[in-house]
Amino acid sequence: MNRIDEKFAELKAQGRTALIPYLTIGDPNPEVSLALLRELELAGADMIELGVPYSDPLADGPVIQRASERALKHNMTILDCIDIARQARELNVNLPFILFTYYNPVLRVGLERFFELLAANDISGVIIPDLPFEENGPVKALSDRYNIHLIPLVAPTSEDRIAKIVANASGFVYCVSSLGVTGMRTDFYAGVDDFLASVRRSTELPIAIGFGISNSDHFAHFSKICDGVVVGSAIVRKVEETAPLLQSEASRSDGLVQVREFVRQLRG
Repeated sequence: MNRIDEKFAELKAQGRTALIPYLTIGDPNPEVSLALLRELELAGADMIELGVPYSDPLADGPVIQRASERALKHNMTILDCIDIARQARELNVNLPFILFTYYNPVLRVGLERFFELLAANDISGVIIPDLPFEENGPVKALSDRYNIHLIPLVAPTSEDRIAKIVANASGFVYCVSSLGVTGMRTDFYAGVDDFLASVRRSTELPIAIGFGISNSDHFAHFSKICDGVVVGSAIVRKVEETAPLLQSEASRSDGLVQVREFVRQLRG
């Protein structure tokens, strides 16, 4: 069974909602990213999105854009991000990993090789935000063959389109809480609860929500109506704020503790 399925089944039995942090891999440097994966597990994360840094991140707001710029200064590639996952497994990080990448890096690697690498390095799912469901046939076929979940992003839209997007989904459905790019928010799309109810009616898969979740109040609200909550920009900003500590071997442990405690308190 795929690790994502196992984790959601475990959480359902416990009556708990998945906390799904996002990290831009390579920010502030590859070594720190590897250490942060372990810290997120210690902080109570249930699965982790591994963000591939990209020069033109269409779905990402300024916080993650800056993180991508910092990571790209270390020449981070999609292959390097996959290798970070391999190294994390060697450190006994056991959470499900979900690769978040735009489509161009996947094409550069080659579809077949890409899924071979995901399977070989124990990555359980992939999110490709700029790949519309109308054009994902070849990717979906390979994801099924390699037992890698192709997780769709669903933004507020008509019930008919929601049903079409989730029809062939696997793993879980990633619901976008806001109209726009990623980033921390104080307010969400006014109809977000109704939107989530529409998605719930369209699929038996777990549903997770992301884009703008940044504090324990947000987590508490959405954990009542979702199976998972994704926190991205707020964590990436915390990494940015603590980067001076994280990049120094003398103070790295202090920086790691700060990130760990920030993630830990998201559950309230």
